[in-house]
Amino acid sequence: MGVSFKQANFLLPEDLLNELRKSVPKGQQSRVVAESLRMELRRMKLERALQSSFGAWKHEKHPELKKGSRAFIRAIRKSTRSTRTK
Repeated sequence: MGVSFKQANFLLPEDLLNELRKSVPKGQQSRVVAESLRMELRRMKLERALQSSFGAWKHEKHPELKKGSRAFIRAIRKSTRSTRTK
């Protein structure tokens, strides 16, 4: 099943519209605008998620990472090396 389309009417700054018309062939302008809008909406959603989750990580809940994640992973690999090499 294909994607359905609806027409949307909105205003763009004149210079932006002129640049679009100069840079993008007429039959591809809607696709370029849709892709750009989709990317911007995705970026905004990610930014909201980052803002709402800021501070969720608490160092006191993860004492095993006190020396850093690299040291933690190295220790795990070292402790399981004998079982992996058998």
